Amino acid sequence: MVKNPAAGGGRWVEVPPERLVPWIVTFTQRHGGAAPDQPVTPGEDGAIVRFTAADGAVAECHPPFPPVPSPGPLARTGPAEPPEAVEPPEAVEPPEAVVRAAAEALAAHAAADRTVGVLLVRLGGYAVGVFTGSAPQLVSSKTGSRPVHGRSAAGGWSQHRFARRRENQAATALRAAADAAAEVFGRYGPDRLDAVVLGGDKRSAAGLGADPRLEKYLAKATTRFLTVPDPRLAVLRDIPRAFLAIRIRLTEPK
Repeated sequence: MVKNPAAGGGRWVEVPPERLVPWIVTFTQRHGGAAPDQPVTPGEDGAIVRFTAADGAVAECHPPFPPVPSPGPLARTGPAEPPEAVEPPEAVEPPEAVVRAAAEALAAHAAADRTVGVLLVRLGGYAVGVFTGSAPQLVSSKTGSRPVHGRSAAGGWSQHRFARRRENQAATALRAAADAAAEVFGRYGPDRLDAVVLGGDKRSAAGLGADPRLEKYLAKATTRFLTVPDPRLAVLRDIPRAFLAIRIRLTEPK
């Protein structure tokens, strides 16, 4: 059985920025070196960078905080200009050098200095924080919880009454999460946050979308949603490991 299978084939792996370059180098070496023609292919929207090995294996990298800025035209790995050209032929970078340079640029982008807001919410609990720096440090935070009873298996009027109570508790818990997010993020304002990372469970996070105080912050939310356990301070402190990781869809020839 394939661990962490990806839809459409392959499997997912997550690599921290500081490990990306050796991971990519080892990947290409394990598969016969880098492909001689276009070993690195940027995606059109800057959200994907593909590394292709000689045997056809592909590491499709999905970096955090896309798009990845283009470093300029990729070094040529094809044939030099024909001998009859007037100008001297342009130096040709070997595929391995192109791969390493692209991996270094991708790792640098992932680990760049940013101010990132984080909002983790599950039914009954929340953790909000702001991280700054190229090694992200938690500089502002607030966590909390509110009781939300589980579902009742009873029937009849008691079940309806219990359901109404649970709905009220859930709404109170979400308001508390929204209040905390508005307070913590409000110390910076939307213009000083480079991005917002959401996590917890998607249903609870979606319940915050109607709060007008959070509209400008949620507009900066990344597409990567982090599924985490109960949002607590310890979970929040460790969350940069998840939001900085480069997600790689690895496909290998059979």
